[in-house]
Amino acid sequence: MTADYKPEWNDPNNPELCSSVVRKGEAHKLQQATLQKNSRFTKRKASELGTNELFNGVRGGNRGLLARAITLIESNAEHHFHEAQELLQRLLPYSGNSIRIGITGVPGAGKSTFIEAFGNYLCSSGLKVAVLAIDPSSKLSGGSILGDKTRMEQLAKNPRAFIRPSPSAGKLGGVHRKTRETMLICEAAGFDVILIETVGVGQSEVIIRDMVDFFMLLVLTGAGDELQGMKKGIMELADAIIVHKADGENKPKAEKTKHEYNRILHFLQQATKGWVTKAHSCSSYTQEGISDLWDVIKTFEAKGRSSGVFEERRKGQQREWLHSLISDQLHYQFYHNPEIKNLLPKLENEVIAGEKTAASAAGILLNKFFT
Repeated sequence: MTADYKPEWNDPNNPELCSSVVRKGEAHKLQQATLQKNSRFTKRKASELGTNELFNGVRGGNRGLLARAITLIESNAEHHFHEAQELLQRLLPYSGNSIRIGITGVPGAGKSTFIEAFGNYLCSSGLKVAVLAIDPSSKLSGGSILGDKTRMEQLAKNPRAFIRPSPSAGKLGGVHRKTRETMLICEAAGFDVILIETVGVGQSEVIIRDMVDFFMLLVLTGAGDELQGMKKGIMELADAIIVHKADGENKPKAEKTKHEYNRILHFLQQATKGWVTKAHSCSSYTQEGISDLWDVIKTFEAKGRSSGVFEERRKGQQREWLHSLISDQLHYQFYHNPEIKNLLPKLENEVIAGEKTAASAAGILLNKFFT
């Protein structure tokens, strides 16, 4: 044992006033090995799962493996792309059996609150519900809060529900580019209802119309929503308009707003052939109107399937999805081309300096890309 000594800041004339001592440490030969073996404070690496394990997990309803499969689909890593496509190809025959519902609304309309109330009602009716919530991504950092599980606390605890927040990743309309594929995986996992919550209402929000069966718009009372809806044209795409928060003192106003919307809808072209879009009122707080809304959706599905409109819409969506993927792939290949990467900064500077038009610079880049 080494001798103790006083620290350098003690008073040598009055050593008794300093109670601290310095003891030289002794290295133990097993100390390093012990620290390395202690996994309590070491982050464990997630093991890579093969497509067979993920396939069986998704089909078996394993929520953990379902989440892992979605993470694989959302990955931007090139080495994950082929695995993800292989998994999707195997799951594709088991998809398409759910009712897909898109939900958008003006800021403050209570989309998350409504989805939680609606989702809990569906779960209590014996249905399995998957919520794909899109959160806005920062233009600066690219990050997202992904707080939907916090806002839907009760639904997140429901064993018949699955909530998956995803970043919008700058996609117009706030629909993540992998949302369609995630939806197919959830269907293959046996979910009966897919709810897609978007970032918020806007002119680019119409993209959600091309991936769902039933599209609803949430509005509030006394917020000028009627004029905003007319201006943005979003009402022409909705299969139902929901006047939310119809409870307490706000209920009479909500009923009045519902009638005003129905008068407006009378003059608009219907979003779905053979279906008359109407406004409805409901309250997530009192649950009033929630069950009626589900009856409306079931009626919509029954009419659509019997008339063939339902199947026709889905076929059209598959075609649009193909063209969307072609555009995404061309965009990716263009900006990751080595020659384009070298030439683009030079042409950018020439366009900024006014030495070359943007159209001529784009033509040069495209010619270089396709030759």
